[in-house]
Amino acid sequence: MSNPSILIVEDDRRQRDIFSLALQPTFEVETCADGLDALSRLNAYIPNLVLLDLHVPSLSGHDLLYQIRADKRLASTRVIIVSADIPAANNIKEQADLVLHKPVSIRQLQDLVHLAAA
Repeated sequence: MSNPSILIVEDDRRQRDIFSLALQPTFEVETCADGLDALSRLNAYIPNLVLLDLHVPSLSGHDLLYQIRADKRLASTRVIIVSADIPAANNIKEQADLVLHKPVSIRQLQDLVHLAAA
């Protein structure tokens, strides 16, 4: 049986790399730096979980979350918002499975992703 899959949507390369390294090899990780790339990826495959920054170029994380929730194929995909914009994250927290405020510790990220993906 393969590992659960995670799509990380984060425009900051350093943060994206840190998240990716922290979650491998337990998860199959793919990354996208902007919302339109992520939407394209989501049209091609269904991850178990999306780790989503709200402020990404091309298509905001908020709009991407709306697209995910509207797509019946992605009904079982869990979404964790990871954002430094606490007011924006709190405004849409009902649409997400979990909201993490940056900075996020690696241990906290690993623990919460494991719980959410289970």
